[in-house]
Amino acid sequence: MAPNRTQRLTSAQAAALHSDLRAGTLSHSTSSLQLCRAAKLRCDLQVITSKKTAAKNAPTILTSTASPKSSGVHPNAVAPPVGYGADELSTAYGLRSAPSRTGTIVVIGAGAYPTLESDLSIYRSTYGLPACTKSSGCFKQMNYKGGAPYAPATDLDDQFGEEDIAVETALDVDMASAACPKCKIISMQVPLADGFYGDEQATHKAILHFATGVQTARKLGASAVSISYGYPTDSYADSGTVAKLMKQPGMPIVSSSGDSGFLGQYSDQGDTLDGTSWPQDLPTVTSAGGTSLFPSQTARKYIETAWNGAGSGCTYDVAPAVGQPKSVSDHCYGGRAASDLSAVADPYTGVAVYDSYAPGSGVPYGFLVVGGTSVSSPFLAGMYARAAANKSVLGPNTIYKAPKSSINDIAVGSNAPPNYCPNYGWDVQLCVSGKGWDGPTGVGSPKGLAPFASASA
Repeated sequence: MAPNRTQRLTSAQAAALHSDLRAGTLSHSTSSLQLCRAAKLRCDLQVITSKKTAAKNAPTILTSTASPKSSGVHPNAVAPPVGYGADELSTAYGLRSAPSRTGTIVVIGAGAYPTLESDLSIYRSTYGLPACTKSSGCFKQMNYKGGAPYAPATDLDDQFGEEDIAVETALDVDMASAACPKCKIISMQVPLADGFYGDEQATHKAILHFATGVQTARKLGASAVSISYGYPTDSYADSGTVAKLMKQPGMPIVSSSGDSGFLGQYSDQGDTLDGTSWPQDLPTVTSAGGTSLFPSQTARKYIETAWNGAGSGCTYDVAPAVGQPKSVSDHCYGGRAASDLSAVADPYTGVAVYDSYAPGSGVPYGFLVVGGTSVSSPFLAGMYARAAANKSVLGPNTIYKAPKSSINDIAVGSNAPPNYCPNYGWDVQLCVSGKGWDGPTGVGSPKGLAPFASASA
């Protein structure tokens, strides 16, 4: 991507977009970019850009600065974050008065990010969250085997790759922080190459690296793991050594369902998929769907609809998710139906993320508005880590046994064109939200911590 890809908002512009996002009208004045897909990356996120036009100039990513001290700009040029902040997310998902243990969240991503600790500090201080630093033992970076983190790239192409994928990593740690401010965070790195599209051999290598990272997280005593990446499903990914590494009772694993709607994981990169991606297709992984989030006058203060980009579908050659009722898996002829549980993911009702790592362009972003199920995955993992420890947790089993009162049932919205599912022979529940389980949002979104530590699991 071109180095001049950002547009720094003025304070007035940021304030206007801040209001538009919460009014549900942000799409009127902006566009969204599937940043990962544009860079041929396996992550699942989108960013808000200037409005697309017929002109040749490409839309620019809209950013705002955090503070004069952190951004090096004059105070009059400082613009507030536009996306939802940690305080708003806490209210939306019933966390204001929720208890919290000091769990450990592991987020696994690709490539080096040497400024991540300082970027995380800016995000947390902006929203009044307690500091989480390496010196205090709260924050760590390491490779997927538990060794030292990777050194920054020196090749220009790889530097741009690190810059693109850093948005994903920043998003992961920021959302983990928002969901569980008292939790420790480990940013675990696989090689940069693993984050890109590749041939079958490269894909299998990347999958094994992620799965090995999960095993390392287990050895480190992690409370929950998030993987905001998606790879083609096949027998290598869904069975054997990889499947064994991805089965970790008592340590929930959450992964993004995808950002291209029902069966959207049929990629334009030439993958042959059956509608879902690895690792969220595994029975032992919680598949994170996505919603659009709006302020309301309800007691909750927010309402949600299904996001039209949330991934859903069937994996026919694996068992249903652990705890998934027959009434759900029957939509996939007894196979694994996705997704399981959701949180905000719509970029037009997106979250604030801080990222300054720009080794390629030399132009740091600052605060961005980010969406995608890469938002919901680390946020839900953070809620798992915040909830009381439960050794019986495996995949989404506690989600499906949770009291209905602990779930926000999302009954409006879809992730496919009208009548798409029934017209092509699929059950309508796979792509249209309704009462109970549906593909785009799973059982719904969490209302507090009860879904993550159900005693009846």
